[in-house]
Amino acid sequence: MYVRILSLFAAVVLLAGCESASTSSQGAAGGGATTTLGQTAVAPVGPVPGSVDDMRVNVGDRVFYDYNRSDLKPESRAQIERWAAWLTRYPQRTVVIEGHCDERGTREFNLALGERRANAARQYLLSLGVAANRVTTISYGKERPTVAGNNEAAWSKNRRAVLDVRS
Repeated sequence: MYVRILSLFAAVVLLAGCESASTSSQGAAGGGATTTLGQTAVAPVGPVPGSVDDMRVNVGDRVFYDYNRSDLKPESRAQIERWAAWLTRYPQRTVVIEGHCDERGTREFNLALGERRANAARQYLLSLGVAANRVTTISYGKERPTVAGNNEAAWSKNRRAVLDVRS
C-alpha cells in the first residue's frame, strides 16, 4: 500500500513538471509577453533571413528610371549596392532582373527599353562582384504595370527594374 501511494505521488509530481507556463500579453511595464515565471518570451521579428520576403522588406526590390531612359540614377546605384550586399550574404540565391516601362510608346519600343533597363541594373550588379551565372534578365515592357493610371504619378512607378529572387 505504501508503494502505491508513493508511486501515485511521483506520477503527480512528474505530470506537474510537464505543465507549460501560461503567458500574458503584456508585462507589468508594458514590455512584451512574459511567462508566469517572469521570463520574457521572444517572438520572431520580420521575415526569415535570406527569404524572398527578407529581400523585399529589408533590402528593397526595385529601382526607378526617368522617362525613356535606362541609365541608373544615384539612388538606383545605392539600391543595387544593397542588392549586391544581400546576394553576397546569401550566395545560394539566384535572381532575375525584370525590366518594366510605363504605358506610353509601342509594345516593341517598351520591350527594348525594358531590356536596356534590366541590363543596366544587371551590369552594375555584376560590376559589384555578383557572379554572372546568378543574374538573368527579362523585359516585360509595358505589359505588367504595378500602378494603374494615366498620369505621371502612375507612370513613374511603372518605369522600373525589379529584382526577383528565384532560388
